Amino acid sequence: MKPSINTQNTGPFHLKAKHFVPGLALVLLPLSASAELSAPIAGWQLGDPRTPFTQAVNYPVARPGIDADTPSSAQIRGRIQAHGKISDTATLVVNGNAMPVRLDESGAFARPYSFGSGSNSVEVLSDGNHSRVQFHQSANGQPVSRLRILLSWDTNGTDLDLHVLTPSGQHAWYGQRAINGGAIDVDVTDGYGPEIFASNAPEKGLYQVYVNFYGGGENDSLTIGRLTIITNENTPHEKRQEFTVPMRFSGDLILAQQFMY
Repeated sequence: MKPSINTQNTGPFHLKAKHFVPGLALVLLPLSASAELSAPIAGWQLGDPRTPFTQAVNYPVARPGIDADTPSSAQIRGRIQAHGKISDTATLVVNGNAMPVRLDESGAFARPYSFGSGSNSVEVLSDGNHSRVQFHQSANGQPVSRLRILLSWDTNGTDLDLHVLTPSGQHAWYGQRAINGGAIDVDVTDGYGPEIFASNAPEKGLYQVYVNFYGGGENDSLTIGRLTIITNENTPHEKRQEFTVPMRFSGDLILAQQFMY
């Protein structure tokens, strides 16, 4: 299991979940009575400069989660009310970017998320259940992601790690999640992800994205990673690229993508 690592604060990219603050507003569009998005509250909200890109990590089993002090307006929260057995995951689609989210035994889910300014959308999908919300958020000094890199994968009990190398040679990974101008939100050690790198002021130049199969899973079982790279989110110049990253053996380290910003 990975040791707990204390990472220094870097500007607005503070690591403690208690510093999540209101910064978004949702309006429910009732498409399905079997799936719901219940937080945050509806309305037009201002962003907040204290909104972080990271959250606390508690080893050995680390998953995205919400600290007790996190206000509802900084959360994605809801429930899948399926008949019969409920799957252990659902799919969140945030501004077109798909990512897994864990469900508890009752079908409830919750995770923090740092949204950008402008028009945003959130969908939750699970076993035919579907709900979608839209909201508008103004920046108000909040750090807005101009580069976002998401890594998720399809097997439980496995640990894939996202590594991002910047043009100046900085290295964001679970051992140093916060770097100058960006951060990885959480180190997921127990399957599915997502791990999300976000930067509000990306350096210009060549980025390299590596995926490491840290451990877990069965011998010779194939784990498929999904890598999504989004630049200039919520602008007319937004660009999204998606890639699959097959991983088989613990210790595998793959240069998944490199790109110019």
